[in-house]
Amino acid sequence: MKIRKILTIISFYLIFGQTFITAQNNEYSNMAVTIKFSNRTIYYPDNTESNPVNIHITIKNKGTDTLRFKLADNRMFSIDFHAYTVKNKQLKQTDGLIEKRTTNQTVYFREIALDPGEEYSFIENLKEYLVVDDPSIYYVDVSFYPELYKSKFISVNTNRLTLEVKPSPSSASSNYIPVKEESVEILRQEELSPDKVVEQTIIARQKSLWDQFFLYMDIESLIKRNPSLKNKFITVSEDERIRMVDAFKKDLMQSRIENDIIAVPEKFVIEKTTYTPTEGIVVVTEWFKYTNFRERKSYTYKVRQREGIWTIYDYTVVNLGTE
Repeated sequence: MKIRKILTIISFYLIFGQTFITAQNNEYSNMAVTIKFSNRTIYYPDNTESNPVNIHITIKNKGTDTLRFKLADNRMFSIDFHAYTVKNKQLKQTDGLIEKRTTNQTVYFREIALDPGEEYSFIENLKEYLVVDDPSIYYVDVSFYPELYKSKFISVNTNRLTLEVKPSPSSASSNYIPVKEESVEILRQEELSPDKVVEQTIIARQKSLWDQFFLYMDIESLIKRNPSLKNKFITVSEDERIRMVDAFKKDLMQSRIENDIIAVPEKFVIEKTTYTPTEGIVVVTEWFKYTNFRERKSYTYKVRQREGIWTIYDYTVVNLGTE
């Protein structure tokens, strides 16, 4: 009888707990939490302070009533980052994060109230939460805890980002570090319009600024234009993919492949730009000067938008004759 009574009590608390959690989660059903890269740049392993992966986190009230939640002054008690490789291997949490959460301390927080349609945003460095020690492609999302980490069973999950971490450049291969002309400033992708992305890419090629030329170029998609390279690319390991991308860039720079995309125009005019929220086409007329004549070609650049950044992933060329 005692065992049956104990089981009955346990069942009661389990049911009560599940009901409570469901009710609490329903309370935050109108909370939308989204993430995007903040000042997106080229990311390398480690170097938490000098090469952060800053993520812009936005909390929005999409309901019709005031939304109230707690937000810790130390955001480590309000959010968790999750990152997985293409093989579904999860990144480990940093020692700093584990230490803060396991140390007996007072967690200071604020009560936030958002009226319908209002938003609250902040930025956090993913590398302070997760150990990023290998170059790879990672899929990143965030769990937000509106009742703080101690009540992490109550959470709101975000959208997913694709994070590419490149191998750390050595001093002997500094040419792989994108920098602006006559500057040591690291290049960063910006939220440019499709026509501006194409314009900047062509100008970079005219000035032989390869790093700027590659900045908005989806090299992986260009590789997949070649059927034999595509078959190999999708079957090899992540490390081998990175080597294939580097080799493809070198071949482009030495004019071994894809001669149309690396041809240097004397001048160009953007004729037409059309795009949806995720896909676009930019049509450009380009003139190429030779010894006794000029050749005119029409380039159609296909662009794609991911996390606010447009990149060139394909192109076609039509000869328009000589002048």
